Amino acid sequence: VKHNNPCGVAEAATVADAYQKAYACDPLAAFGGVVACNTLVDLKVAKMINKTFIEAIIAPGYRSEALRELRKKEQIRALEMGSKRERGPRPRELKFVDGGLLVQDADVGMEAFENMEVVTKAKPSAREMEDLLFALRVAKHVRSNAIVLVEGLKTVGIGAGQMSRVDATKIAVMKAGDRSKGSVLASDAFFPFRDSVDWVAQHGIRAIIQPGGSVRDKEVIAAADEHGIAMIFSGRRHFRH
Repeated sequence: VKHNNPCGVAEAATVADAYQKAYACDPLAAFGGVVACNTLVDLKVAKMINKTFIEAIIAPGYRSEALRELRKKEQIRALEMGSKRERGPRPRELKFVDGGLLVQDADVGMEAFENMEVVTKAKPSAREMEDLLFALRVAKHVRSNAIVLVEGLKTVGIGAGQMSRVDATKIAVMKAGDRSKGSVLASDAFFPFRDSVDWVAQHGIRAIIQPGGSVRDKEVIAAADEHGIAMIFSGRRHFRH
């Protein structure tokens, strides 16, 4: 994580494999970042982390030998998150502004698969669907406008915090490079124009998941059909700011 945006995210059988795949997404951006794990950090991962400059690590816990390895670098701060805090029935977020604050419901949920709709002639394969849902979970935590490319349950390109969606799309594709071919794409909000779909079609993206809801949805769907790209409407946008 860097500046409140993920540099890379991955899911794998071992934490070492997941870290390696996540780091490979954007090693340059990861320099000086924060590593977050959802399981115990072992010695193998600690040695991998120590190969680069990392500010902090947060995880549920650490093996004793992993902590000894991490202490070799004085600047690293290892944080233990402890047990997951239970949220109330309506968790809120506070945004402080000049003269007051804004209160809004926290974006804690995820779309139910059964409520999603395939809107194109092409249908995603089971593997593509798995990657699409993973990409959507990542996109939820990326500053809007957010575009996330995923292949094999690992991010290969992330476009974050852009004022236009097509620019976020171009950044994600640029970050992915050749890895974009065969990947899938998640967008945190709808595509206002077909330009992003036309762009990713040139770079081998196979499927797209997005909320839908644009006045130009039909044009966007038509673009996906022209390029043979599968598209799913999730019915819910995230729009993190």
